[in-house]
Amino acid sequence: MDIVFKIEELSKVTHAFLTEIGTTKCIAFHGEIGVGKTTFISSVCKQLGVISNVSSPTFSIINEYSTIDKNTVYHIDLYRLKNESEAIATGVEDCMHSGSFCFVEWPERTPGIFPKETVHCFLSIVGPDERKLKIML
Repeated sequence: MDIVFKIEELSKVTHAFLTEIGTTKCIAFHGEIGVGKTTFISSVCKQLGVISNVSSPTFSIINEYSTIDKNTVYHIDLYRLKNESEAIATGVEDCMHSGSFCFVEWPERTPGIFPKETVHCFLSIVGPDERKLKIML
């Protein structure tokens, strides 16, 4: 599924995104620096009822958020990791298999640790205020 959208349509698009992925909990986000992966994930977290501030986990690797319903959402950034062993040592694999939503940026850094039911999403820039989201179920 491909969706081209303007930034101001983000809330509507993330709602449709959650409907499209169904019950899948591990979602990998591919895209160049500055494409809006964290912004997109932040909007998805808002749709899920996350009550804490959503920010990039570039330095912490894993951010854990709580929802209004007391569910856990993980936001992971693999950019700084060198290999799958580092990801496993930091607890990334545990988050991916936790049964909670797990949104992962830079999945190409550790492709071998993702559950087979992972949804891969590709964000790209179409124009200054327009993005394309390709969802691979």
